[in-house]
Amino acid sequence: MTTYMIFLRGVMPTGKNKVPMAQLRDVLTQAGFGNVRTYIQSGNAFVDSDLSAEETESRIHTLIKEQIGADLVVVARTGAEVQTILDNNPFREGYDLSRVFFALLAQWPAPEKVEALLAQDFGEEQLAITGGAAYMHIPGTYSRGKLSNNFLEKKLNVSATMRNFNTLSKMVAIGKS
Repeated sequence: MTTYMIFLRGVMPTGKNKVPMAQLRDVLTQAGFGNVRTYIQSGNAFVDSDLSAEETESRIHTLIKEQIGADLVVVARTGAEVQTILDNNPFREGYDLSRVFFALLAQWPAPEKVEALLAQDFGEEQLAITGGAAYMHIPGTYSRGKLSNNFLEKKLNVSATMRNFNTLSKMVAIGKS
């Protein structure tokens, strides 16, 4: 049995991507996932599963689509994998961690797409891609920057979901408790 951290992309408080966390816990528990917990209302959960990460993602995606009605990207990672993503953050020393964003990639992008994207100049914004995650340092207002989750998905032709340092750190801490 593996404990996975589940990250849903695009959960909104209203509309077609609304996923009430209490309902999500019920749906996942009834489907046989163990020790189901959620963290904040933005689509973060924990489940125990006998399935692989990919099978867990697929199963949860189907359950949410069929029983809640939202068609969302699901990314499953172990606590150790998320800790490695945090440890590999190239924007630590001398950076404001509140301005560092982590895009968890659902698939690994083609090397030529990564190379082409990293060759671009983003001005004061910075981008690094390694180990199943993209790291973005966006010192200005996120909504006004060039780098974003949507931008990465389009340029890399992958699905991704973004979290900040505090959310990932809290998820790791909860997972250890």
